[in-house]
Amino acid sequence: MAGNLSTRIGIAAVLIPAAVGALWLGGWPLAGAIAALGVLGTREVFDLARRQGIDALAAPGYAAAAAIPLATYAAHRLGWPGGTTAWYAGVLWLLALPVVAMAQRGPKGRPLTAVAVTVFGALYASAPLAFLIVIRHGLNSERQPLAYLVLAVFPLALTWICDTAAFSAGSQFGGPKMAPVLSPRKTWSGAAGGLAGALVFAVALGLLVLNRFGWQFGVWQLLGIGLVVGVVGQVGDLAESLLKREAGVKDSSDLIPGHGGVLDRLDSLYFVIPATAALLALYGVI
Repeated sequence: MAGNLSTRIGIAAVLIPAAVGALWLGGWPLAGAIAALGVLGTREVFDLARRQGIDALAAPGYAAAAAIPLATYAAHRLGWPGGTTAWYAGVLWLLALPVVAMAQRGPKGRPLTAVAVTVFGALYASAPLAFLIVIRHGLNSERQPLAYLVLAVFPLALTWICDTAAFSAGSQFGGPKMAPVLSPRKTWSGAAGGLAGALVFAVALGLLVLNRFGWQFGVWQLLGIGLVVGVVGQVGDLAESLLKREAGVKDSSDLIPGHGGVLDRLDSLYFVIPATAALLALYGVI
């Protein structure tokens, strides 16, 4: 147990600075890092499906997972006609999938399920993370890079705080299980603790950190961010558990020692990042 904890702490000590460094650099390095995570996460989705006899169309899936964050940065920062171009490219990719399935699988190779898993895997593992690029490169990010770095780190830190508070509250108080079939250890007391932690620290960090870097968030706006993180982050955790339970595995992979796979580490963030981006867009800051 102690060895596993040491491994987890050691890996986290490497990954957290690497993530902050990628966010600080922004641009193509950030888009490239997210593209790599997207491909790795997509592979894990495909592996879960393979355990159930479904072989996704790997090459088109990986290509889309890598392209989504790169295209997001190109469209958002370089002035490409993002909306129309992205739609055209997405539709062409979608139409190419049944053609590939027709050539490689035929009607007996479960083409419908193969195409469905391919689309889901690429979008689920890559598209939500690409919203981090949108947050990092908001309206005035060129003039205030440090402010937008802190803004991009904010939902990531809140997610970690929510997870930690949920674990602590659940361990301390126990009580009724929230979703015993999906995640036997999660309790309603843990969920409440996670939400409370996200709300409290959203206000505290917002006023003491974010606003000192040039932002002017009010208490109600910060509570809105805390509410989003505290709710959708825990839903994202359960959603990934659903996929693993169907496949009959504990972790999505053993890629990260002591932490499981990419899906295991980013499950909450797949929901938190796009939801936070939508809220920040509503606030008019990205």
